[in-house]
Amino acid sequence: MFWRRSWLPYLVMALTVVAALAGLTVRPASGVSAKTADYVIVAGAAGLRWDDLDPQRTPTLWQEATAGAIGWLSVRSAHATTCPDDGWLSLGAGNFSVWNTRTVTGACPALAPAVEQPDGIGANLPQLPGVVRANANQPYGAVPGALAEAQRCTLAVGTGAAVAAARPFGRVDRYRAELPDKPAGLFTECQLNIVDLGTVTGSGTARQAQVAQADALLARVLAARPPSSLVVVAGVADTDRTSRLHVAIAEGPGWDGGWLTSPGTGREGYVQLVDLAPTILTAIGRPAPDGLFGGRTAAITEGRPTSPADSVLGPHDANQRAGAQLGIAGKFFLGLAAVQVALFVLCVPLMIRARRHAGPTGPALPSRLLLRVTEVLLIAASLTIPAALLADAVPWWRAPRPGILFTALTFALVAAGTAAIRLVPRYARTLWPLGTVAAATVVVIAVDLLTGAQLQLNGVAGYSAIEGSRYAGLGSVGLGVFVAGALVLAGCLAQLVSRPWRPVIVVLTGGFAVIMVGSPYLGADQIGAVAVTGGVCVAAAISTGGWLTFPRFAWATVAGLAVTIGFAVLDLQHPEQEQGSVGRFLAELLDGTAGPAMQRAAASSGHALDSPLTIMAVGGALMLAFSQFSAWGGLNRVFGLHPALRAGLGGITVAVLAAGVLQGAGFAVAGAAAAVAVPLLVLTTLRVLEHAADRTRPEGETDGPGGPLLRRTSESAVS
Repeated sequence: MFWRRSWLPYLVMALTVVAALAGLTVRPASGVSAKTADYVIVAGAAGLRWDDLDPQRTPTLWQEATAGAIGWLSVRSAHATTCPDDGWLSLGAGNFSVWNTRTVTGACPALAPAVEQPDGIGANLPQLPGVVRANANQPYGAVPGALAEAQRCTLAVGTGAAVAAARPFGRVDRYRAELPDKPAGLFTECQLNIVDLGTVTGSGTARQAQVAQADALLARVLAARPPSSLVVVAGVADTDRTSRLHVAIAEGPGWDGGWLTSPGTGREGYVQLVDLAPTILTAIGRPAPDGLFGGRTAAITEGRPTSPADSVLGPHDANQRAGAQLGIAGKFFLGLAAVQVALFVLCVPLMIRARRHAGPTGPALPSRLLLRVTEVLLIAASLTIPAALLADAVPWWRAPRPGILFTALTFALVAAGTAAIRLVPRYARTLWPLGTVAAATVVVIAVDLLTGAQLQLNGVAGYSAIEGSRYAGLGSVGLGVFVAGALVLAGCLAQLVSRPWRPVIVVLTGGFAVIMVGSPYLGADQIGAVAVTGGVCVAAAISTGGWLTFPRFAWATVAGLAVTIGFAVLDLQHPEQEQGSVGRFLAELLDGTAGPAMQRAAASSGHALDSPLTIMAVGGALMLAFSQFSAWGGLNRVFGLHPALRAGLGGITVAVLAAGVLQGAGFAVAGAAAAVAVPLLVLTTLRVLEHAADRTRPEGETDGPGGPLLRRTSESAVS
């Protein structure tokens, strides 16, 4: 019959690959404003946040925010703390830059670069050539002064503006230490004008006075602005070690209302400091320098409320949520790592006692109650990260004690999920907890991605917009959890079908995962999609049983490379502003400029090694090694009975390690995957060992070589 033909599984797999490629290569249209301005005025104030604005105290800033396009500004630079000198320098470089190698322990030092005025027209920053040389050794390839070099004339008003407007050799074309009493005509001398509104720091009435002073200075700038000019207001830096999200406003022709959104963030209403330089050049109709800018031109998306109070303040304050997330995430993962390591230590003696020993007698089996309690704890541990994601659906960050509320919500969700899995009649089946938790994990992540990844953004188990590593789609933790859930689920489902169809189940489930991870509308992680593709190919190759032989590995590698290269080549056909990370990396590789990107990935991986997720990755790997290779482990017995599970674990290993290397995430992806998969595999191992150690003699059966009792024991292990 047609459905029994041997080539049908391969046809289904080929169609799945085609569908995955089609889903990955569709790109959203760019919304860059088509209008250009004759002049651009950048008004920067280090430390300026949205909660500084008030319609009475700062009427000018409030009016600009009401009339223009607004967004949350991430001021990430090449330093962990972006002080004013780093912020102004990154603005002028259009890339992640550092002014010096100092370490910030409290408040940022005052902005005090040497500014010389030898001719009374422009200025000179004698330190800048040395700063340029220092940045050449950084992994970002930043060239301070690249923005000024991209056009003929730049005017700077104030010290910070001089840092941003200086050319790489230190020259500022036009410079004023302060805004003149009568600035009429000042902003027509050059197309690009940069004004330092001062630094906003501290708290209370002193901070309000600084903001009011910046607002008054901005009012004078606006009174002197020429026709057809674009005004960009930006909180260009932090002022202490506490990082924040800052003000970003663009008001002028083509920038009237809406959210500021950058292709570099992929998130409506979020832009980076390094996005301002390409946005400025696009606004005045000048090309960006090749390969120097780390940001991308911002666009406008419609749909924001007119009033800033209804957009970025009060319950809509993303800075409050992101700050709370930063304060809790490290403690959450450290606590989870400690709990999981303790559970693994508890499970080692249980495995030793549960192992079936030769001879009529052996050590006493663990108590059934202890085994059941351990199973419940292992299920709860594997559900903790998905529960933490769900907890972000409740605005816990607005509570007076946000950490306590988040912990209570997560604990309640873990308890509810564990009870739901434990109390169903099918719980006694060997693979039921494993498959159910994996399916629940996939559903949580998939629903979040389909609804805009709102639980990932500024979520404890997601990513922080303040850190600036990701703003949309699937983060490192979410990727690890999703890959683990999808491939474990694929292994469980593949066990339900005949051997020839197992690769089809793995490819269908894996193809769904690749689309969810890599689609720019969903996970927006093309590098992660490449890693998942490799893992799915390996899992499909060994899902029918046997080892990962060289021919199988070769075919899996060829298939993964074919999908990756096909996706990258198709991605290159899009305009540069619409290309994904794979297309951009391939373009850099082809023109010989991929070195800084690889250097950044290596440096980022090194910084990520001190994360609690590394503890979970290492602890999970050691526990799996004990379960499989020790004399007391039972993981090989599990794989012998359920070979598709071994395929799933192999695919997970390949995917998470590849993602960690390619994304510069260290062991973060592997740690998140281990937090979900390893407790479930340990639970399944304990169950299989318990079944194998059952010496109950059924009535009427005898014990002999190949006798009925041996067959009964084998059947018990499979049940």
